[in-house]
Amino acid sequence: MVHNKLPKTPLPRIYLISSGQENHNKETSLLRNLNLIPGSLCCMVQIREKQLNAKRLLTLALKAREIGLPEGTRLLVNERVDIALAARLDGVHLPEKSCFPYQLRPLAPNMIFGCSVHSQESALIAEKSGADYLLFGPIFDTPSKRIYGTPQGLEQLGKLCRATTLPIFAIGGITPENGALCMAEGAYGIAGLSIFQDTFRFVKTLEQFYHIVTK
Repeated sequence: MVHNKLPKTPLPRIYLISSGQENHNKETSLLRNLNLIPGSLCCMVQIREKQLNAKRLLTLALKAREIGLPEGTRLLVNERVDIALAARLDGVHLPEKSCFPYQLRPLAPNMIFGCSVHSQESALIAEKSGADYLLFGPIFDTPSKRIYGTPQGLEQLGKLCRATTLPIFAIGGITPENGALCMAEGAYGIAGLSIFQDTFRFVKTLEQFYHIVTK
């Protein structure tokens, strides 16, 4: 087993994922929303922009890093350790079929490495490979996650939470109405993509989730 070195301070419990439609210009929903995060509410933020080339992704990551985010916020990028290092981000998130955290940790020993998983088997492999947290789902039906098949459901979430000691963020159709059900099954926090894209409701949505995860 690879022994992962967990962060000295607890991870935030709300996990924001960028739209997948960002660009490197100033007017992006990601940068607008990062500027709106209340100063007392730290989050996990994943820059997940697979459509951008390295130059444009780095430009976006640097602009995100320049924003005065709340203390404790963790800014990560999807899969690209080189971009994370160049932009001085806090970590890297790895898809289920990506390389293992222990293979990348020597390059960035002080960074957080998280993994997306869609089964208990994958979760245990990620844990043994040195992941610091897991993103598990989809829990409920949601258009952006239908490519992964039938929703996992709350029962599978609960089983996974009991099978690993890692923090698990539930993802997939999570709303302020059902988020508490995920926490009741043992989830460490809740994650979302589409629900955070409405800039007008962004702060209210964050506050609703914050109330749920801190109960």
